[in-house]
Amino acid sequence: MSEAARLPGCRISEDAPLQARNTFGVPARAPMLVEVTDASVLPDLLGQRMLRDDALLVLGGGSNLLFAGDAPGAVLALDTRAMAITDDDGDRAIVRADAGGGWHDLVLWTLGHDLAGLENLALIPGTVGAAPIQNIGAYGVEVREHIHVVEAFERATGALRRLSAGECGFGYRDSVFKREPGRYVVTAVEFALRRAARVRLDYAGIGEELAAMGIVGAPRASQVAEAVCRIRRRKLPDPAVIGNAGSFFKNPMMPAAQARALKAGNPALPVFPTGDDAVRKLSAAWLIDACGWKGHRDGDAGVAASHALVLVNHGGASGGQLLSLARRIAASVHDRFGVSLEPEPRIVGATW
Repeated sequence: MSEAARLPGCRISEDAPLQARNTFGVPARAPMLVEVTDASVLPDLLGQRMLRDDALLVLGGGSNLLFAGDAPGAVLALDTRAMAITDDDGDRAIVRADAGGGWHDLVLWTLGHDLAGLENLALIPGTVGAAPIQNIGAYGVEVREHIHVVEAFERATGALRRLSAGECGFGYRDSVFKREPGRYVVTAVEFALRRAARVRLDYAGIGEELAAMGIVGAPRASQVAEAVCRIRRRKLPDPAVIGNAGSFFKNPMMPAAQARALKAGNPALPVFPTGDDAVRKLSAAWLIDACGWKGHRDGDAGVAASHALVLVNHGGASGGQLLSLARRIAASVHDRFGVSLEPEPRIVGATW
């Protein structure tokens, strides 16, 4: 057993199975799994030789990756879950959450403390630490809008850094943490939330769901969260029931003129503004559905019958089989519409 095994604040397993640590539920193994229960040990821990190389994989809830093969090196998992309000002026509060806590648990915790901002992001699977890496978003909100600071251990310098939202390089489902996956280990995230924030209801479906719930007038943030949960449960398969990683493909971006031309030939294609008049966002789900993939199944690798963006493991699919299916879907969309699709999840053990 390695020297790291003798460090307090961590647990070490060798030749560790990872099937239960990814929401696709595909089999994979790691030569070493290091579970960290105290983030203060990271400087000593990551100084160990077997954890210094670029093959180290930092694993959260496993909800945004696909193991197309075994992990090439050690896997690091943070099991730190504290949440606290660190500053509060009665209107605006700073909430600090450890990286290992569940994302939906944090959303419910903030709502329980009468803090608004994260309600549209309810029921997104994964951990707090994964949220800024992916810049998670749903129902018209991205997490970057409410991030105050991301606390991260910088592996090259051995320093614990506090990065402001502006330093995180956020983009659509993107960040500096995603673009430079070996540079940082996110240890905690601080959020700036308000008690009297106006809830966001402009995304299609939320208003209708609130009406179906009998909500009249201005809804509370907790009611918006419940509406979002109801929509998500209806549209997206539960990873606890059938293996999946949520939306597998990003909604493609393209120049506005090109998007207008594509829509002219396909009037039903949803096209969304992006905040940049020169760029539009297309619905990847519509493109995939138009190519006939919704509900498709190749053995145990398939596409959800309820949502064309979601690849599913019906029980015995390998990561390689799911990746092969994803590539075929993307190729068919490109052949028909000339649009390139990119995967949202990180692919381990293969390249896209």
